[in-house]
Amino acid sequence: AGRTEELKVIAEAKKILQETSSGAVEQTYSFAQMDSTSRAATSEAVAFVKKLAKKHHSAALAQLASRMAAVSKFGAKEDIFAKVKGLIRDMISKLEANAQAEAEEKAYCDEQMSKTEAKKSELEDDIAKMTA
Repeated sequence: AGRTEELKVIAEAKKILQETSSGAVEQTYSFAQMDSTSRAATSEAVAFVKKLAKKHHSAALAQLASRMAAVSKFGAKEDIFAKVKGLIRDMISKLEANAQAEAEEKAYCDEQMSKTEAKKSELEDDIAKMTA
């Protein structure tokens, strides 16, 4: 349930990044305008992810926000959004891999529990026959 929630939150952050940078490809900006616009949009996205990390008590989202902030502050100015989107994609991939591993582990545990229950039932029947 927690992984699903994190994936939803990351999808929301990605949507905000796309909305705040939509149309930027078709337009021409001066260097100062791009720097100002990209910093504002990235700051908004970082604040949003931090807020969600706090709300959902998610260390993974807090780490993502921290990485986004670092890219915004120290990254190359021309590709901040590409780097942030890459961070989000990496986070989604990691969460999906974790969810897959957890699903496989749960399936194994469920299978083992059903075998154990069947064996327990069989042994209880044997005890009942021997004591009767």
